[in-house]
Amino acid sequence: MNLPTGCCLRPAQIRDAWSIRRLVFSAWLDPTQIRWEQFWVIECDRHIIGCGQLRGFDTGQELGSVVIHSQWRHRGLGTALTQHLIQKADRPLYLECLGDRLFQFYTRLGFVEADWDTMPVSMKKKFQATRWLAQVLPVPLHVLEHPK
Repeated sequence: MNLPTGCCLRPAQIRDAWSIRRLVFSAWLDPTQIRWEQFWVIECDRHIIGCGQLRGFDTGQELGSVVIHSQWRHRGLGTALTQHLIQKADRPLYLECLGDRLFQFYTRLGFVEADWDTMPVSMKKKFQATRWLAQVLPVPLHVLEHPK
């Protein structure tokens, strides 16, 4: 993985908690389940410019809160971060995303539409509310899994 000069990918530390929170808020992502201990960050010149987390469940993991600061986008950082998180996953890996652009991004990285019938119960519980919301509202929600 090639990161720009002066940048590194590393596990988050407690001092990164507010930077992570700001990035997640800036992308209008769900801030209710942010635990800095689950995050990896991209740091450039001592500034957090990207983050993503692996949330653990009984029988699976969720890739979530993947955000790259707007000034650093379109440089492959989101791809590098996501590929790293895929490698770090030690259980079946799932995610949910809104819209076709994110759907295309994640399918390019190997994710496929999740099979609700074979999905672990803990993951079904996690995605149940947003799945229902997508049926009620015209929201293009995708639940994806990575076939490791």
